Amino acid sequence: MKRFSAQFIFTNTAPPLKRAVITAEDDGTIVKVEESRGELKETQSVEFYNGIIVPGFVNCHCHLELSHLRGAIAEGMGLSDFIMNVRTLRNYDQKEIITAAAKEDDDLFREGVSLCADICNTPVTFDIKKRSCIRYLSLGEVFGIDPDKAGKRMDEVMHLAKEAEDAGLKLYPVPHSAYSVSLPLFRMLREKSSGNRVTSVHFMESESEAIFLMDHSGPMRRSYEDSGLLPASLQMPKNHVEAIMDEVTPSGNLILVHNTYADRNTVSEVKKRGDTYWCLCPGSNLYIENKLPPVEMLMEENCEIVIGTDSLSSNKKLSILREMKIIQEHFPSVKLEELIRWATINGAEALGERDGFGTIEPGKRPGLILLQDLDLVNLRLLEETTVRRLI
Repeated sequence: MKRFSAQFIFTNTAPPLKRAVITAEDDGTIVKVEESRGELKETQSVEFYNGIIVPGFVNCHCHLELSHLRGAIAEGMGLSDFIMNVRTLRNYDQKEIITAAAKEDDDLFREGVSLCADICNTPVTFDIKKRSCIRYLSLGEVFGIDPDKAGKRMDEVMHLAKEAEDAGLKLYPVPHSAYSVSLPLFRMLREKSSGNRVTSVHFMESESEAIFLMDHSGPMRRSYEDSGLLPASLQMPKNHVEAIMDEVTPSGNLILVHNTYADRNTVSEVKKRGDTYWCLCPGSNLYIENKLPPVEMLMEENCEIVIGTDSLSSNKKLSILREMKIIQEHFPSVKLEELIRWATINGAEALGERDGFGTIEPGKRPGLILLQDLDLVNLRLLEETTVRRLI
């Protein structure tokens, strides 16, 4: 049995508590949270910290299997050229991929992540996930714009789902994006993903996506041509709203990832689906497009916001805290309490894991992490703020 306290406890079930005491089993199960009304008495049995204790972070978008690509792709080249580079760099030695992914899994846990939605195209990270201290939800990514190859692409992801099942893992098939999935493939996938608890889609990450969907031109088309992947005929959704509302499964929660170029009208239309979450990966957005999503507009539209890290092919570090700092720096009106909710309880709800993660309350094992070296008077993150895992 362990007991923890700090200047503030953010339980996500009530307003922040001053110097409350959390009692937890050695395995991390929360036993109780006791309020002290800010008047904690010194006892040898309580570990007190000068910071804020929050539930373990939830990373709603990660590509663990791309961890070996740290620094391999130059910054600021735009999404179309970035994707072309990823295509050419995937064929690394498997041992190198596994070594890099295992290291990042350790770092993610140490940096406070307790729950993670991870995109995968291969089974290379399955053994890592089985042994990990992090609970992973695997999302098998489907892409292919050649309508004649839709069946083959669908067979590939269903084979991946079977490999995950054999490894004791759950994997949901999901579309990569509106611009990378043909209509025949979308419709096959809609049928196969009708039982998904969670679906994610890379969404409005660049201006070139909308151009390609509208008239099949622009930088995205050139990227497909240069990679030799442009088919003789294209059958694509006409726009992002049509892709989400007509082609993506209506079942379960939907996580729209990036939203860098999201506009108010599109957001308003897509929100009609319900059970939709908007994932911010600002480190990746700056790395690829040098642009951030319209966070304030998403908040004005009452969007349910969550946070992800994307991959080391498009980010310098897989750190939810770093993503929170970027958001606060560029959008100073966002309060720390809001950022913490996005990084914890909102993510747990998006992944259908509210029963175990996202809040500090009896019976749960959300993980406990400490934010330290921050502005405790104004409740703001600082450049020197760090995260420390307690449980």
